Amino acid sequence: MKAISILLAIIALVQATKGKDNKDFWHKQKFLFEIVYRIEDPLMFEEYIKLGKTFSFNQDDYELPSEYKGYMDKYYAAYIHGSTLPKKGFFGAVAYNQFDEMYGLFEFLYYAKTWEIFQRNVCWARMHANEGMFVQALTLAIIHRDDLQGLVLPTIYEIFPQYFFNRKFVYNAEKFDFDVWRKNIMYEKKYKDIMYKDYVPYFKKFDNYNYFYTKDWKMWQWWKLMGLGERWYAEEHSMIRDNVEYFHQDSKHLAAFKNVRMFWMPVDYTRDIEIYNEESDLSYFTEDLEWNAFWYYFNLDYAPFLDGEAFGLNKDRRGEYYVYTVRQILARYYLERLSHGHGEIPEFSFFTEIKTGYNPQLIHSNGVGFSYRKNYYEFATHGIFGYLHKVEDFFKSVEGIITKGYYTTSDGKEISMRDPEAIEIIGNLLQGNVDNYDKYFATFWYMFAHMYVANVDANSKFVYPNVFMNYETMMRDPLFYMFFKKLSNTFNRFHNFITPYSQEELHLPGVSIEKVEVSDLVTYFDLYDFDVTNLLNDKMNFVNDTFIWDTTLLARQMRLNHKDFEFNITIKSENNQKVVIRTYYGPKNDEFGRVISLNENRENFIEIDEFYYELKPGLNTVQRNSKDYFWLTHDRKTYTELYKFIVSAMEDEHEVSRYFVEPPCGFPDRLLLPRGWQKGMPMQFVVFVYEFNGTAEATTNYDAAFYCGAGSGVRRIDNKPYGYPFDREIDEHAFFVPNIFFSDVKIYHEDIFEKFSKPEENKNFGKFDYSYYHKF
Repeated sequence: MKAISILLAIIALVQATKGKDNKDFWHKQKFLFEIVYRIEDPLMFEEYIKLGKTFSFNQDDYELPSEYKGYMDKYYAAYIHGSTLPKKGFFGAVAYNQFDEMYGLFEFLYYAKTWEIFQRNVCWARMHANEGMFVQALTLAIIHRDDLQGLVLPTIYEIFPQYFFNRKFVYNAEKFDFDVWRKNIMYEKKYKDIMYKDYVPYFKKFDNYNYFYTKDWKMWQWWKLMGLGERWYAEEHSMIRDNVEYFHQDSKHLAAFKNVRMFWMPVDYTRDIEIYNEESDLSYFTEDLEWNAFWYYFNLDYAPFLDGEAFGLNKDRRGEYYVYTVRQILARYYLERLSHGHGEIPEFSFFTEIKTGYNPQLIHSNGVGFSYRKNYYEFATHGIFGYLHKVEDFFKSVEGIITKGYYTTSDGKEISMRDPEAIEIIGNLLQGNVDNYDKYFATFWYMFAHMYVANVDANSKFVYPNVFMNYETMMRDPLFYMFFKKLSNTFNRFHNFITPYSQEELHLPGVSIEKVEVSDLVTYFDLYDFDVTNLLNDKMNFVNDTFIWDTTLLARQMRLNHKDFEFNITIKSENNQKVVIRTYYGPKNDEFGRVISLNENRENFIEIDEFYYELKPGLNTVQRNSKDYFWLTHDRKTYTELYKFIVSAMEDEHEVSRYFVEPPCGFPDRLLLPRGWQKGMPMQFVVFVYEFNGTAEATTNYDAAFYCGAGSGVRRIDNKPYGYPFDREIDEHAFFVPNIFFSDVKIYHEDIFEKFSKPEENKNFGKFDYSYYHKF
């Protein structure tokens, strides 16, 4: 499937096509959106049901590689004998037995020779395969098939909202009924009219009038300050997000939603129900939908079970990129901990007590709740100990290889572990991907780790729901960061033997950074409407076999965000110089206010920008806005919005660019900065300029707005290590060169809901107040 150049595929797809080709694109996109609509209900589209019934297993329909392992045949044989994971069963992506099935289903989709065969297979799988297994297989196929680039599914939290919202909300959403809602509004209005008339004047007589409204109120329970309850509300505006004003003014958007009834309900994180431990302070971050979705898509982009050569993943240095991404996630989590005064991520061992428990309060669609872990849990007294020994043996083996300094392959070849390039070998081992050299102890070791934590038997068909079983849920648990810190610490042993960069390696002669100015860094909590329409249970509406999407459910949730900020970098150059500019930020102090040494702190720096630039002789002023960072994603359009626009595009009501559909990859831009403090949290920004050794054209062919770029080799500007120059141990005597600049800054947090705690400022009590949003 990778015979055709990815670059050519991008160029061909990005061109503004019209007529039949454009219609074909929107037809395919509409099919993908409809096939996962209410994924856990039976398929209701008659056209797709008929297509799925035409399925027959014929290997001539598939373009199978020479090294084909037969997963597809095994899955079909299991299906014929009724031994595949049934519908409504919990699918665990890292449960070994269920992974085998998923991979077989994936091959049915990935190796299909034509779109027609692919579509037929998708319809068949939608009707017969387990829902969770089907969605992951389909997502993998869309990501990695060259001919499907530009097509997307709804985001994973729109397909499976129950993996991202607590069961209290899911229960209310699943029993939502328009007629019942209308009756409730009628009764509630009558009650409120009486209360406002008779009771409010009475309470105004007392000094604790404000307390009456904010009783049991917490910062994130914004709806209480507005006099709202936890029920559904009819929406008369567009959905809330960063670009809300743009859509309010768009006549096409308003026309597309003319006949759509919108309802929203306030929803909170698990801390609203119970403060389980100090980690509950961070639930707004660890349970953030887009934070968890990032890890999900990253692990499908660089799935450890995909062959790096066949799928092009080696072009991205997958092993090194995996470790780099893990370290960036840990750094970002550590900064959020610092903003609450919690400090270092705790050390992890299976043989010591885990102080931090976690109750996800999630529920699977089959009614079974996700398991929880109590505080002060001892793993050594639970689980399948054979898996524990496998994991411990793996870490000991990797540490032994690094310490010994070389690795011996099965054919007797010795590979040095003292070369910087060996980072890719270590990365492949730590990811446990199929490209690692030792297939015996390293491949899929992580599955045994996750199965041990979740107490899952690899041979069992049925798995009890646990957040550690799926990529989209595992980052909710504080244990995730403790466990992956152990992996990062193992990787650090490798760099203990690598010589730090010398001054000659870091210095760029004739170039110096004169000044760096950073605008105000301000974070705040805003509200966002997440589309949970897939939780609806009412009857779907068809007119002349055409699906009418006339209702959407929204979860209105508080989330962390920040104001846009910008850099002004003044660089002095003696000559014309092609350079790469990388910018980082990291903490200044630890949780006790002590300055962290640079070498100790290097793992905590987060890369926020990397771009190509041509310097001219003299002073150069480089301006960059936080909206310019290529690896960040902004607020996406919702499932309902995209579907309505797709239908409009097919009906030629207006011209819609393919760029209207956004790829699911990338890091959410609003989570770039930690919460910070009201008085200002000390941080430091770093700008590093070094020589560009590639070709300028290579940096412009990657269109992140259309294509994720996994397996194409275009995600990076050059061949420098990920995280350069913070990737190695730091010799502070050599590190400070004229082309690197440290700037002290502070991150401020602003409470934009404060005014609602003051009755005299809350003129719209009992209704949602949109005025809070206009400030930002």
